Amino acid sequence: MRDRLNLSLPVEMISQISELAIRKRLTRSAIVEAAIASFLSPDGADRKEAAFARRLDRLTRQVQRLERNSGISIEALALFVRFWLTVTPPLPPEAQTSAQAKGRERYEGFIEALGRRLNHGRTLLDEIPRDLLRTSETETHSAHPSPAGTTGEED
Repeated sequence: MRDRLNLSLPVEMISQISELAIRKRLTRSAIVEAAIASFLSPDGADRKEAAFARRLDRLTRQVQRLERNSGISIEALALFVRFWLTVTPPLPPEAQTSAQAKGRERYEGFIEALGRRLNHGRTLLDEIPRDLLRTSETETHSAHPSPAGTTGEED
């Protein structure tokens, strides 16, 4: 048995319902009935909770990637600083002024190069997998020499 219910909806919502009805080849009544049934169903809250859980899981994975990436960056910087401090000899006092000027010049060049890389969207974290792949391919090629007359490289 069916009973009639008259209701008022915003014009925009009625046009959305009409467009959906055309796309799905259903009546507007069927669309509204399904929406109300979904709203009133006891498992509606469970579906919302599951959707939130999926979003939270995705956000958690993104935060974990950020933590990993920042950890790699920090370790790379620490390794560089440790190496630099280990291999760089102290300068005599008379060379300090020219060394500071050269240092400022190099730093400006570094900042410019960094800006260019970031503008092009290239990052160290993107290059690490490519470098590992190249190293792996190089090791594979050296372990399996190319047949006579070939270089082992693609043309």
